[in-house]
Amino acid sequence: MLQIGAQTKIYISTFAVDFRLGIDGLCAMIKIQFNLDPMEGALFAFTNNRRSGIKFIIYDGQGYWFCYKRLSQGRIQWWPSGDDLVVPLDARNLLLLIYNGDPLKVKFQKNWKEI
Repeated sequence: MLQIGAQTKIYISTFAVDFRLGIDGLCAMIKIQFNLDPMEGALFAFTNNRRSGIKFIIYDGQGYWFCYKRLSQGRIQWWPSGDDLVVPLDARNLLLLIYNGDPLKVKFQKNWKEI
């Protein structure tokens, strides 16, 4: 069973990727461009140029989980941007992203402990 908890490291790519890439292509991108280990157990999220979907990849110790959500209509409202190729995100904001919410418009209580 795949569980994403508060301690799960989550990284979001700030640039769009070609959605023809599969597990091997995205793992290569994680290693080469992000300089991270795709087998560390972190969840990585990617979007395409049109922001019509999100791809997720995570290694659970035995193999990779590869998920793809395509919106039936519209585009993803929020996606991080900046000079960094990848930015961290916490689990609650990931859930907002999955449901096409905007983490910048939602006010959460501050975490009492840094993750």
